[in-house]
Amino acid sequence: MRILVTGGAGLIGSHLCTTLIEAGHDVTVIDNLLTGHRRNIAVLESSPRFHFLQRDVLLPIEPASYEAVFHLASPASPVGYGRYPIETMLVNSQGTLNALEAARRSGASFLLTSTSEIYGDPVEHPQTETYWGNVNSVGPRCCYDEGKRYAEALTINYVWNYGLNARIVRIFNTYGPHNDPEDGRIIPNFINQALHNEPITVYGDGRQTRSFCFVSDLVSGIMRAMFCEETCGEVFNIGNPDEYAVQEIADVVKRITNSSSPIIHTDARDEEIARRRPDISKARAVLGWQPTVPLEEGLRQTVEWFKSLVPA
Repeated sequence: MRILVTGGAGLIGSHLCTTLIEAGHDVTVIDNLLTGHRRNIAVLESSPRFHFLQRDVLLPIEPASYEAVFHLASPASPVGYGRYPIETMLVNSQGTLNALEAARRSGASFLLTSTSEIYGDPVEHPQTETYWGNVNSVGPRCCYDEGKRYAEALTINYVWNYGLNARIVRIFNTYGPHNDPEDGRIIPNFINQALHNEPITVYGDGRQTRSFCFVSDLVSGIMRAMFCEETCGEVFNIGNPDEYAVQEIADVVKRITNSSSPIIHTDARDEEIARRRPDISKARAVLGWQPTVPLEEGLRQTVEWFKSLVPA
């Protein structure tokens, strides 16, 4: 198949591209490298079936006979969308429109990667796809939350109005090799600090919980959502339902890195989310998918990636 991936130089996008190339597909990536990194796709660039276009998805996408479009382009971390709030809103509005139009003109299948952030600070736990969320539309995360909500609404309207074969996946916390060390999320922060024997900083009391999915599991879920039958117009939570307190993650990272870093606590961030955990019953039933990589195994692989970035 001829496949377009927007945001293909990011954490998830680069692993998705590798999986697609290994499956024999022809892959074109559009990425402006605002938060993605060329190093993440460097090993793919020697493949004749891989094509990289460094350009902004806000520009119209040139017509091509794509058979599938994966739309991943967007800053996705608090540091990323905090630094680029307007760009985040535009890539999820105009960028999503351009990606949808590329799929519509090509007669391609379409997949939007949305986010668990659309659930906000949930009062339903765990979160199902039918939960509408508890979101502050003018809060510090609004550029990302509301950008993704708009992208979801635009995508489903393309299904209803044009018959586009599209689906939406809501991604929960994901980690693994190609994590940006500077992206500000829990696991990259903790590993970075531990490897440099700096204080491991926990915001708040550390009892807030998160669920972490290793990137290879996440990509497997995305692939199934795109290519399994009867997924058009559907929304799927893709994440790991195992729930951990942030303090537990800090303890594990310190242990597996054999770090001398102290674990310290600082003030909670504005609108810190208390609990986040996906209900993946629908993905299990419809896609036959569930994560398989244990947290500690995934963390060890991620630590090795971070070590490879540290000068000897």
